[in-house]
Amino acid sequence: MKREELEILLKPEVREAIKINLERDPLKVALDKSVPHAREVATQVKYLQRARKKLPTLFKAQAIIPDRGFEQSSSEESAAAKPLEGNTLLDLTCGLGIDTLHFSHRFKRVISLERDAVLSDIARENLRRMGIDNVEVITTSAEEYLDSCREHFDWIYVDPDRRTEDGKRMVRLEDCSPNVIALRDKMLSIGNKIAIKNSPLFDVEEAFRLFPEASVEVVSLAGECKEVMIYIDSEPAHIAAHAIGRGRVEILRSEIEDYICKESFSPENYNYLIIPDVAMQKARIVAQTLRGEADLWSNNSFGFAHNLPQNAIGRVERISRIEPFDIKQLKREFKGVGCDITLREFHMSVDELRKRCGMKSGDKQKLAFTKIQGSAYTIYLE
Repeated sequence: MKREELEILLKPEVREAIKINLERDPLKVALDKSVPHAREVATQVKYLQRARKKLPTLFKAQAIIPDRGFEQSSSEESAAAKPLEGNTLLDLTCGLGIDTLHFSHRFKRVISLERDAVLSDIARENLRRMGIDNVEVITTSAEEYLDSCREHFDWIYVDPDRRTEDGKRMVRLEDCSPNVIALRDKMLSIGNKIAIKNSPLFDVEEAFRLFPEASVEVVSLAGECKEVMIYIDSEPAHIAAHAIGRGRVEILRSEIEDYICKESFSPENYNYLIIPDVAMQKARIVAQTLRGEADLWSNNSFGFAHNLPQNAIGRVERISRIEPFDIKQLKREFKGVGCDITLREFHMSVDELRKRCGMKSGDKQKLAFTKIQGSAYTIYLE
C-alpha cells in the first residue's frame, strides 16, 4: 500500500463509506460513483469481508488491511495458539500485526519492528482502533535495532519474510529476511527465549539441523498445516504437534522411538481407521502418539484399530471392510458414483483413481486407499 492510499483511508468520510458498504459486492462498490474514493473503499471492503473469519478482531475494528499484509498474516486462531507470555517481548517483524495483537494480551510491554514506514503507520492505527496501548511500533529493520539495543526481553519473536521483492517464495531459513541464522547470537544476547515462525512447508528435520538444542511445534488448523514454530529456550528439546481445537501432543526428542508395526497386516483384525491430523504427520510422531491404541506400518500412513481409539488427533472412521485393491472391481461398483477418497502412501492420485474407476467427486461412498508391506488395499468406510 502506498502512502497516498493510506492517507485516503484515514479520511473520516472514507471510513464511513467503508462502514456503510461493508456488506456489498466490492465490484459494485468500485463502480458506484456516489461512493467517495470508490476504488480504495472497494478494496478495503473486499479484504474486510475476507477477514471476517480469519481476522475477526480486525474486522470488528474495521482495521486497515493492505493486500500483501492480509495474504501473509497469521490467522488470529494461529496467533492465539502461540504459548508465549511474560513481561516483555520484542517482535522483529510486525507486518500486519496479528501476532503482535495477541502478544499484547500476554505481555505487559511489546516492542514491534516494521521496516516499511507505511506498514508501521497502518499497524499503529489498527492497534489504536483496537484499543491496544501496550505496544510500541518502531519503524526500523531488525538488524538496525539489534545493533543498538541495550534492553533485555523475556521473548524475541520473529516471522521472517519468505518472499523476494518480485514475490517468489523462499523456504530455506537462511534466505529469508531477517536472516535469523546470522542474527541468532545477537538475539540471544538481549533475549531469554526466541520463537521463530516458519512456513508450513518448512521441514522439521531441517529445524533440528539448524537449531539442535531447540524445540519444534507443527501447528495445524482445520486439517491444514499453518506454521512450523522453532523455540529456543532452556527447556529440554521436544517435538510437538498442535491441531488447534482438536488437541496437542508433545514428546521429548530423547524419548522418541519407532513404533512401526512389524507383523503381517491382517485386515480382519481392524474396525476403525485413524486418519491422523496433518500436524501429527508433519511432526512424524503419529506412531508414537497412537502407541497402544492403533497399529501403523508407516509414520505417514493410516492407523488401524480394533477398538475405538480415545486419544487420536484426526479423523476416526468406522471400517466396513478391507479388500485388496482391484481397479476392475472398483469400476463395477462405483462407476458414476460420487466417492469421497482419502489416500496415504498410495501409487495413484485421487484424480487418477477417479478417472480409471469412473468415479465422480461426492460423498455417497467413503473410500481410503493405501499400501502396506508392498500390497495395495481398498478400505471401505461406513
